[in-house]
Amino acid sequence: MTTIVVYSSTFMTTIESRIADKIASISAIADELPSVVIIHRFFGDTSSIEYMSKMGLAMLNISLEELKALGGNYFEHYMNQQDAADYTPKLFAMLERNDQNEVITFFQQVRSSLVADWEWHLSSIKVLMRDDSGKPLLLIVCAVPINPLQHITNKISRLLEENIFIRKQSNNYATLTPRERELMRLIAMGKSNKEISSEMFISVNTTETHRKNIKAKLKVSSTFELNQFASAFDMIEAKQMFKDEL
Repeated sequence: MTTIVVYSSTFMTTIESRIADKIASISAIADELPSVVIIHRFFGDTSSIEYMSKMGLAMLNISLEELKALGGNYFEHYMNQQDAADYTPKLFAMLERNDQNEVITFFQQVRSSLVADWEWHLSSIKVLMRDDSGKPLLLIVCAVPINPLQHITNKISRLLEENIFIRKQSNNYATLTPRERELMRLIAMGKSNKEISSEMFISVNTTETHRKNIKAKLKVSSTFELNQFASAFDMIEAKQMFKDEL
């Protein structure tokens, strides 16, 4: 038996009035904050933009009315979908827990148009308002642009790009045997085939065969690409040194 829920016009007016009041309270101070402030209206598995501060609208070169008209296309138009694949599951898990104090923080790449370059933002999101049944209704996001002129920006970008690399290549990396991973670590350390064969007690021919098999499994063709894997998957100390430098 299907249950049909009918909301009275008075109830909807009350909800809309509460939403308007909440957005008005945020908009009164949003433009004073050093971040882009966005309010999403959440309904089921979808959301729509209800508000964006002037800083964000100026960055996207769009009006609030035009932004609302985009609907769900807003995310595909302005947000990097690879980043979204990482933080979206965390967002839905937060909504499921529905903890009034929980905040999710993540990096995301945003662009001002389909032909513009991606720019990194550090964003935090939490539930701003719930409906009468206690379910999330409004979400608020504060997105801080990472200044490209600051020295740390390039380092953050490298770390984030490395995380994307790991997500893409984790399945290939998982096909390596422990022996192959050890040999790959020695390659990344700059060891020659002769040095590797001596250290691993195998012949030079076996070392060369392992090297070819590793490249085939990882779908790479150069030692440089092997070093990318070694750094990303913590096979050498260089990555930790880079993190410590931050």
